[in-house]
Amino acid sequence: MTEKLRDIEKRYIAIEEKLSDPEIVSDLNEYKKVSREYKSLTPVVEKYREYRTYEKDLADAEEILGVSDDPEMRTLAEEQAESARKSLAACADELKLLLLPRDPNDDKNVIIEIRGGAGGEEAALFAGDLYRMYNMYAEQAGYKCDLLYANETELGGFKEISFTVSGEGAYSRFKFESGVHRVQRVPDTESQGRIHTSTVTVAVLPEAEESDFELNMDELEITTHRSAGAGGQHVNKTESAIRIIHIPTGTVVDCQDERSQGKNKEKALKVMKSRLADLEKRKRDSALASERRSQIGTGDRSERIRTYNFPQGRVTDHRIGLTLYSLESFMNGRLDDMIDALITADRAEKLKSGDND
Repeated sequence: MTEKLRDIEKRYIAIEEKLSDPEIVSDLNEYKKVSREYKSLTPVVEKYREYRTYEKDLADAEEILGVSDDPEMRTLAEEQAESARKSLAACADELKLLLLPRDPNDDKNVIIEIRGGAGGEEAALFAGDLYRMYNMYAEQAGYKCDLLYANETELGGFKEISFTVSGEGAYSRFKFESGVHRVQRVPDTESQGRIHTSTVTVAVLPEAEESDFELNMDELEITTHRSAGAGGQHVNKTESAIRIIHIPTGTVVDCQDERSQGKNKEKALKVMKSRLADLEKRKRDSALASERRSQIGTGDRSERIRTYNFPQGRVTDHRIGLTLYSLESFMNGRLDDMIDALITADRAEKLKSGDND
């Protein structure tokens, strides 16, 4: 680990020099790229330098203990040595976490797609509840949400709704939301007071950058249409909504949020690029299926990841076995306890599996 940390520090110093190079500064794309790497290495280097400080404290204390017969000096040196050992152990643990392979998508914006599953209108209503929950969480975390597409039902739910969340680290906070979300509650339409179980599927895609995936425009079929809300609400009199079909895969993207056809097309192409990049990633993951995978973060949308039980006021994440008895607060966007627990479990799994070798 020490050798790896030395190499990282050398790289960090080299990047520091690069950032003051006029040629790098004048090239905006290169400057952004170098700055991102510098920023990602900073926590590791700072912690490594802190570690070395404690190493020096321990060495100084041990040197005093080796030569001094003064009882008071020895007591102080023993206290310093003990403190340095504890700090070194804590620093070493933190460095192991910092050296874990970083998800290259963590800093990216995300595209979230929510679809009602089993349960009809109740599933559509819960899809709307999840949309509201994610919007409230994004607002509290300082992210920005932009609606892309919404297929609204008569009762105000959504058969499907997609939106972007923009801001530094958005993917790192939302990526564990991919999967099937199950809700257990008494629907407003239920006269007998029976509890119904419905499901909603959430897909979280990192927003593709130019270098991630190149779209072949010849493989796309782009059409325009008028957008309309449930029951003819919010009808757009012009054909500003855009539908794009990727012919080889049959992937369809619809965008109708903007009044401008051009803006809708731009958004729809961005979503298509992200979906196809995600599809490519899944193919690669599938090809490497024989390799060990973490129990969390596979993004498998076919697996049930969480249950929201309204009669008991609890939410349970099945991947880590965590139950929170604060469902109302959770549905109001207070997701940090759950998200932090998922990140911690993911890191622990990677550490156990030796991903930082």
